[in-house]
Amino acid sequence: MPQLTPLGVTALAVLAEGDMHPYEMYQLMLARKEDRVVRLSPGSLYRAVERFAADGLIAEVGVEREGNRPERTVYSITPAGRAALRASIAEMLGRHVNEFPEFPVAIGEAHNLPAGEVIRLLGERVASIRETIGFIDASLEGIAARGVATAHVLNVHYTRAMLVAEADWLDSTISQLGTGALAWPGPSN
Repeated sequence: MPQLTPLGVTALAVLAEGDMHPYEMYQLMLARKEDRVVRLSPGSLYRAVERFAADGLIAEVGVEREGNRPERTVYSITPAGRAALRASIAEMLGRHVNEFPEFPVAIGEAHNLPAGEVIRLLGERVASIRETIGFIDASLEGIAARGVATAHVLNVHYTRAMLVAEADWLDSTISQLGTGALAWPGPSN
């Protein structure tokens, strides 16, 4: 059974909700802001759909045509697709993977910059994070107003919690740099 990528899990999960064509899947994923969680482009989604069909994870169930638009193939998740989806989710939930984000590299090498510049840059980062937290909070209010169960948006709650923790750490680090409590070996301002 293939281990799915994050895009693969997201795409099959959308199909697990109901039959649809790739463009509809893409639009739904954008509406749900899934592009904030997975690398999403029309091309990558269409390639994933082609692989799923070749691997028997999804099956064609019809073709739609609207006006002069091209025909669109509608897909349904197969039992093998549901099994692959469940297995991949279980694997992802149960293990930690170092995803190699760039920020740990940058903060680990920040001592190569003057402390004042690091304070400014970290301040810009924390401001951006706080803006994102505000966006998430507004989204969660809208989600709650629509009666969407929390279980369906745990990723949003997780993302918020990670951003709050990062913002708090950044605030503390900025404060320590500003007061001199964090000795700075880098170039002088």
